[in-house]
Amino acid sequence: MTKYKQIIKDFSFSVAILLITYFLSYYMQFVFDTDTLVPTIFVLGVFFVSRQTEGYVWGVAASLVSVILVNFTFTAPYFEVDFITPVNMFAALVMLLIAIMTSALTTQIKQQEKIKAESERERMRGNLLRAVSHDLRTPLTSIYGATSVIIDNYDSISKEKQLRLLGEINEDSQWLIRMVENLLSVTRIDNSVTKLAKDTVVLDELIDSVIVKFSKHYPKQKVNVNMPEEFMSIPMDPILIQQVLMNIMENAVVHAKGLTEIDLTVRRENNSVVFEVTDDGCGIPEDRLYHLFTGYLERDENIPTDGSRNNMGIGLSVCSTIIKAHGGTIYAKNRPEGGALFGFSLELEAENEQ
Repeated sequence: MTKYKQIIKDFSFSVAILLITYFLSYYMQFVFDTDTLVPTIFVLGVFFVSRQTEGYVWGVAASLVSVILVNFTFTAPYFEVDFITPVNMFAALVMLLIAIMTSALTTQIKQQEKIKAESERERMRGNLLRAVSHDLRTPLTSIYGATSVIIDNYDSISKEKQLRLLGEINEDSQWLIRMVENLLSVTRIDNSVTKLAKDTVVLDELIDSVIVKFSKHYPKQKVNVNMPEEFMSIPMDPILIQQVLMNIMENAVVHAKGLTEIDLTVRRENNSVVFEVTDDGCGIPEDRLYHLFTGYLERDENIPTDGSRNNMGIGLSVCSTIIKAHGGTIYAKNRPEGGALFGFSLELEAENEQ
């Protein structure tokens, strides 16, 4: 069904462009009393058809139709198809070759762009899978070890130690759930057919929900919230934006050594809303800033050897994917006074501004 829709779409577009090209050429000939621009206009029309349709067929078909239209309408004898006259035959042949070459070139460019985009997606998937293979193995190994200790020593192990091991299992299980949610978000957004279903979300409700969820996981961590007094509603997928804020704040807790406070600031800039999360921790190593949102992890430098978790690359890669899917921008930098700053912006609708 999708293939037939694409064929109908390409056919309609090709017909529309050829009609526009035909009437534009007729108008130019009438106004300037010359037909020297006609072939150029038709070649331009073929270029648009080739650029916006799938494959070679529509561009070549547009080339043939263009040659016939030029010969029929704009070449003497007018309103007659005449390919017998040597001049007309040569002009038609030259125009056909130019149009077909233009069609082939634009189609080749589109295929190269498609291959390049596919190669980039495969590279990102490879980086993500390499990081996931480590980050999932660590908590699973911990869960397996804790359950093995409880099963093998159930009668001799103290109740306090059992509760401690069960608490570690519970903590690792929650972390795995959040990791899987991140991966599902990437899979969902990476599908080019799927479009985000945005709802108009009240800013206060969004921030309250994020703080409540964050406090459940990190009850001892202090978070200072700064928001504008004005009422704001923002078009977004609220679940995904909550996940972005949770990932950024969680990364601060896990990776910012010396952290005491986290500041969550929201402000309006023209027709956008800017969210910023700052901390007073150790900051971000300069060599990691470039790859921070790509999911790329240097094996020797970033994969810990002590069995600790290292999900910063994955979490921030997910954040970048979500924000880009919303049409926004995301950034990170070190603060001059110490610590790190992560921010992203989302556009407001025109009606929202009114």
